[in-house]
Amino acid sequence: MMKHIGIGIGIAGIGLSCLPAALLADEEIAPVDLVDPFVGTSGDHGQLTPAATGPFGMVQLSPDTVPAQHAGYDYRADRLQGFSHTRAVGVGCGGGGGDLLVSVSYAGETGPWPMDKASEKAGPGWYSVRYGGGIQADLAAIGPGGLSRFTMPRNGSVHIVLDPRHGYTKRHSGEWTSTSAKDLRGSMSAGTVCDEGIYHLSFASTLSLNGKVLKAKGTAIDGDRMAFDVPVSAGDRIEVRTGLSVVNPRSARRVLTRTLGERSLETIRQDARAAWSRELERVRVPGSDERARLFYTHLFRVFQTPARIDDTDGQYRRSDGSQHRVTGGHHRYSGWAIWDNYRTQLPLLGLLDPERSADVAASLAELYIAGKAQWATKTEPFITVRTEHAGVALLDFRRKGIGGFDAAAILPLMVKELDMLPQKAPDQQIETAYDIWAAAELAGDLGDAELAGRLHKRALQYRSMWHSVFENVAPDFDVVKARGLYQGTLWQYRWAPVFDLPWLIDEELGQERFNRELGTFFDQDLFNMTNQPDIQAPFLFAMAGQPDRTATLVGEILDRPIDHWYTNAGKRQAPWHGRSFALAPEGYADGMDDDAGGMAAWYVWASLGLYPLTPGKSGYVVLPPAFDHVAIQPNGGRSIRIAKPFETGGGLHAQWNGKTLTASWLEHQRLISGGELQVSPGNRHTHPACL
Repeated sequence: MMKHIGIGIGIAGIGLSCLPAALLADEEIAPVDLVDPFVGTSGDHGQLTPAATGPFGMVQLSPDTVPAQHAGYDYRADRLQGFSHTRAVGVGCGGGGGDLLVSVSYAGETGPWPMDKASEKAGPGWYSVRYGGGIQADLAAIGPGGLSRFTMPRNGSVHIVLDPRHGYTKRHSGEWTSTSAKDLRGSMSAGTVCDEGIYHLSFASTLSLNGKVLKAKGTAIDGDRMAFDVPVSAGDRIEVRTGLSVVNPRSARRVLTRTLGERSLETIRQDARAAWSRELERVRVPGSDERARLFYTHLFRVFQTPARIDDTDGQYRRSDGSQHRVTGGHHRYSGWAIWDNYRTQLPLLGLLDPERSADVAASLAELYIAGKAQWATKTEPFITVRTEHAGVALLDFRRKGIGGFDAAAILPLMVKELDMLPQKAPDQQIETAYDIWAAAELAGDLGDAELAGRLHKRALQYRSMWHSVFENVAPDFDVVKARGLYQGTLWQYRWAPVFDLPWLIDEELGQERFNRELGTFFDQDLFNMTNQPDIQAPFLFAMAGQPDRTATLVGEILDRPIDHWYTNAGKRQAPWHGRSFALAPEGYADGMDDDAGGMAAWYVWASLGLYPLTPGKSGYVVLPPAFDHVAIQPNGGRSIRIAKPFETGGGLHAQWNGKTLTASWLEHQRLISGGELQVSPGNRHTHPACL
């Protein structure tokens, strides 16, 4: 069974020092003030950073520490290398990004420099810390622009270095096209996450002292780094302003001028706060306790990816390197980790922000037009991970009424890709079957019955493999990577065919056996919350007639310490015991990546009392929300209220606009029509072993 030792709701408080005392006593704290960017930034517990960034921003301006984790930062580190402008959000391998490292120090004081950890603070759009004997660093960022301000504590000569070859993957190039402090420009390229492809960025920066742009020429050191030596007095402020572009250095200069201009750090920080408030206030939950802080902290991560890559004049590059311009009022996005987040994060964007999701869908469609690679191309515009299941995401968007792309034009490209997808290992066969199913469903929606039938038949060919490999439990079922699995165990992948659940539950296993063996899966601690392949498993009980058990399991995962047995490499000799989601620097279970909002979105969905079990089927499993009530206001949509009004003690009971739901499922179109969903907890607090 999933073991626990109490609710464990002590507030860690790591970010609470950033909030004025008056706010802490105010029950009406704005959502933006409940976010703690330090959650998930220590060790291998999220692989996140406290970067200054705006919603969907290219710039993630963050400290680079020694020692470092995957994204260049570790909360427990106490030495600083400098501040870099990009990073992938909570991904695996060695991370990605770290572009254009800026370091500021007094002459002769070589880094890494000691950090005053007591002074370290962060919030949505900003970060600050003192280091190196008293230098105060303040960062602010929004969109493709970032400002770093350094306040100097004493007289002396300051050494400023900009490094375009710094990063967390293989660096392929870093070059300068202009080296004047008033007009620094250049370009850089590096491996995408796991070095499976290459992305290319351009930048433009200016250096100023006390608000006046410096006119000095830089000195090249170590080939590619650019250095400046500036005399300062105590209290002087050095500022580094940077704009990024996926087009060229000239375009980056326009981005810098239009995004930051001469605005103060305080103004940029206020703009970022306002932008974050607009996003976070799409959902309102009551209170300001730990649960509310965790909710908004995870919603904050959901709205960080993918990154908007079109410049201020609409120019951008596709994944094949070709240059284009988006029409007015629309945008393009990149920085994909679709294998990780198509299950949760992209569907959540589809619910909360359908307008932006149309542009996200258009960007996904252009992957096919440009010639989609399974992971990444050699000409990516931005840091990316992998693009599998883009077709599932497109189907899901379209069935939610979200346009943005020509489905009839994209379908043949989706079908063409199917022949290139891997099918050797059991997990590959299931995942490829999902992609084939998505193409079949899209063909059916477009009225091509012949193609839909042919593809459906092809998709369901995985069933013979599932029958031979998964039907009966074998000795190697609890072995990570058994029989060629990429990650996970056969037990965990056993529940993966969410697109074919009626067959799996009603025909292949039968409902009684399905529930019994799914119960064994949880009772024997075979479930793995630290990786994506089985994160849908708690919600399967609801589809097999046991919604109370889904509610209980989800409640435990949200709130209680549990045993975590698995890493991507194998099963531990003893479990790591702790909360899957915590308000602490170790904010995720050990070895658990946020994966571009994939896990953060899981937390948000579970807290709302909804879950998109089968992306592409455009509906949600219904369970009691983690709060007494939740208000959702989608961009341009009607308001939705979710509440748990009472405990029945006799099983979960759900009503939509006063009418009882006959199943634990609500279609997306009914939900966004607006109204109230009431879900009584039933026996939620009963331990699963007793059900």
